[in-house]
Amino acid sequence: MLLFPTILTAALAATGMAAAIPSRDDTTANKGTASLLQVRNPSFEFRHGPLALAKAYQKFGAPMPEDLRAAIARFRQNQKRTTGTIATDPEKHDVEYLTPISVGTPSQDLVVDFDTGSSDLWVFSTEMSTSDIKGQTVYDPNNSSTSEKVQGSTWKITYGDGSSSSGDVYLDTVTIGNLTVPSQAVEAAKKVSSEFTDDSHNDGLLGLGFSAINAVEPTPQNTFFDNIKGSLDAPLFTVDLKHGTPGSFNFGYIDPAAYIGNISWTPVDSSQGYWGFTSPGYAVGTGAFRNHSISGIADTGTTLLLLPKSVVSAYYKEIQGAQYDSDQGGYIFPCSPTPPDFVFGVNKGIVTVPGDMVSYAPADSANQNCFGGIQTDTGIGFSIFGDVALKTSFVVFDAGGLQLGWAAKNL
Repeated sequence: MLLFPTILTAALAATGMAAAIPSRDDTTANKGTASLLQVRNPSFEFRHGPLALAKAYQKFGAPMPEDLRAAIARFRQNQKRTTGTIATDPEKHDVEYLTPISVGTPSQDLVVDFDTGSSDLWVFSTEMSTSDIKGQTVYDPNNSSTSEKVQGSTWKITYGDGSSSSGDVYLDTVTIGNLTVPSQAVEAAKKVSSEFTDDSHNDGLLGLGFSAINAVEPTPQNTFFDNIKGSLDAPLFTVDLKHGTPGSFNFGYIDPAAYIGNISWTPVDSSQGYWGFTSPGYAVGTGAFRNHSISGIADTGTTLLLLPKSVVSAYYKEIQGAQYDSDQGGYIFPCSPTPPDFVFGVNKGIVTVPGDMVSYAPADSANQNCFGGIQTDTGIGFSIFGDVALKTSFVVFDAGGLQLGWAAKNL
């Protein structure tokens, strides 16, 4: 039997790295902090495994495997032939959550996706064609007394499948919770491809990666976090994603009530602009821990857990009936019984992804087979510890110590 809790205690030296970080019950931690609750996205109706996997390839501009590309093409074609609403049971499946922010003066309230895997704050705007706006709330710089156009600055983001968004740039007041940046770069969309209009309640994206990969030209702009971190009680934020219910983002402090035991700390490699780290290995179910260096990023903007092919193959070998399905462009397996847990290392600690969270979505209409929440990272260039991994833990993104902290929590 695997004698590991969800998170093992890190070495004392690693634990000491965070000794000066304030927690909510510190008497000094009351001004430079903020707590943001996510909200349920009412337009999200179902989960589709191949679409979630394709989104990761699109986001990082990686060439999509042909099997996956064909699966998405078939899905898009079937969508065109179908009318009505796809029936799902929201009690059985996670749904999408967004986080409220306000932009401009007077404030314009938007809900956006907080994404630790990118570094742009871009939003739907009144500069777009009305035909491209399908229910989203849009930012109107002309209705803000504090907006200032950044002359000559543009931005464009192009993904691996050809989807894109682009526009111009304004400096304006942006508020998240009780934190305000008076001159934050807001990238106002002028053109948005059809792939982005499908989600009518998502008004944009707020990147929480490092500013080095911001897409504004000719001069990249700082992220909201980079602009505000000097005013926080500590230059960090925490992510507490939930399974089936809204989670939270906290800025400037660590809430001791949000996690169990100790935090396992691991150094961050920010050289590519992401919250990169290296896991020392993994285990499957009750099996022995295998030393296997896995370099990846912690990314709230990617749904699945994407790992090297050898690791993914080793995991699915332990599930009877699991197979790579070229029609789905990924691994599927029988939905019953529950698949084994997946364990990965964080420094001297470990994180356990419960097997029921690996069962991402039904892969057929009879709900007999499930699309795996663990898939390969082939062609992307690094592994991605997305929401399937993140929602099992309380995770600290510490820019001051340039480290990530993972801790167990009640699931």
